[in-house]
Amino acid sequence: MPNPVVHFEIRSSDPDATRKFFGQLFGWTFPDGGMPGYTYVDTGVEGAVPGGISPLQGGAPLVTFFVGVPDVAATLEAAVAQGGRVIQPATSVPGVTFGVLADPRGKWSAWPRLAWRSAIGLPGR
Repeated sequence: MPNPVVHFEIRSSDPDATRKFFGQLFGWTFPDGGMPGYTYVDTGVEGAVPGGISPLQGGAPLVTFFVGVPDVAATLEAAVAQGGRVIQPATSVPGVTFGVLADPRGKWSAWPRLAWRSAIGLPGR
């Protein structure tokens, strides 16, 4: 089964400045994301991959992309079997289950399972 990119996040030390930059550059708008400091990204293009911009979450600025998978825990286990490392085990919050991993070269990846679809996310640095 193919595993599409289903979401992205930009984590920034200054999310307001990040929103201003991308809003002016690309014409994006930023509806409220329901969590303090988090907004969705509306690119204005129907069917575009949805995203969000948030404050840092205990680390350095990064961009994370999320890939749809049928089972987050199983995907994390498969990544470890291939030399990856789990950064955050499968974690459930309202509407989504996700995990975060690093590939064998240390690049992080996040893997969510959305309520309507399974997903895994990969942050790039």
